[in-house]
Amino acid sequence: MKLKEVKFIMEKRILGKTDFQVSVVGFGGIPAQRLNEEQVLELLTEAYDQGMNFIDTARGYMASEELIGYALEKLGRDKFYLATKSMDKTYKGIIEEFNQSLSFLGTSYIDLYQFHNIKTFKEYDQIMSDYGAYKAVKELKEQGKIKEIGITSHSKEVLDMAIDTGLFNTIQYPYNAVETQGEELFKKAKANNIGVIVMKPLAGGAIGKGEIAIRYILDNPNVSVVIPGMDSISQVLQNARAGIDRRAMTEVEKERLAKEASTLGAEFCRRCGYCLPCPQEIDIPSNFLMEGYYTRYNLQDWAKERYGAMSPKASDCIECGICETKCPYDLPIRKMLKDVVEVFN
Repeated sequence: MKLKEVKFIMEKRILGKTDFQVSVVGFGGIPAQRLNEEQVLELLTEAYDQGMNFIDTARGYMASEELIGYALEKLGRDKFYLATKSMDKTYKGIIEEFNQSLSFLGTSYIDLYQFHNIKTFKEYDQIMSDYGAYKAVKELKEQGKIKEIGITSHSKEVLDMAIDTGLFNTIQYPYNAVETQGEELFKKAKANNIGVIVMKPLAGGAIGKGEIAIRYILDNPNVSVVIPGMDSISQVLQNARAGIDRRAMTEVEKERLAKEASTLGAEFCRRCGYCLPCPQEIDIPSNFLMEGYYTRYNLQDWAKERYGAMSPKASDCIECGICETKCPYDLPIRKMLKDVVEVFN
């Protein structure tokens, strides 16, 4: 697929201590796993044409790396800064994961390699131990296979400590109109010249006003790049517009976004997918999504029809609780699935 000459001017920001001049809106790679090769190629072609030059994926995102690798082979590896990550915490394990990433992505190097979803200080200590993952990643960097090292977490405390070490050039953390607890963390990162990558900009799809939600995030000068997941051309265009048309939010837009955010509270699914797979094969995030359509977006008939077609669904939960041990937000998933059943029964 032939690339057009980039005609849109998207704002760029320097990613911390790196020399990467990244588009303020990047391509989040989680939803790519639901698509095929040609669809991902089409999305990344449009993303580039809209001025995006940063891709974030992960070894744990199923087929995402392989699909993105196919697209990069067609478009040219040099068109994007490429970030991926691994949840492995051991020296040997992360080298194996890294080599898999290189193979799937069809590249000889990774621009930004991140330790993925470090939940606790114990996990952090594990990657920093004598036989831990950091030693391996540092060696790969010395070999030129990795340009920069970053860390992602849903724990503000872990990232606060990681900033103090000076060992990471980027952090990745959730931030949106509902979850603003990272603002002081971002300020500290900027003061230490550490790049800030924002995940969950739409609170896992719970916030429907995409362009406004991203503009809200980009109004924070401490944010380097926001990485909304995208699985359609319309999403690419909407998300890119937030980085191209950098006008200030109006009071009306702020009120609309605040009103939507206020309906969510703290107990809502961000659709990160870490709870999966469910032993009963329930698509847990999709059940919560249908409930949201029913209760928040006045789509009762549409949501009820689609929930009814799910098999298995929330009513098939046996309350084993495995999902709750994997949720980075410590959500009471079993209770929330019961609430879904109540809504649709």
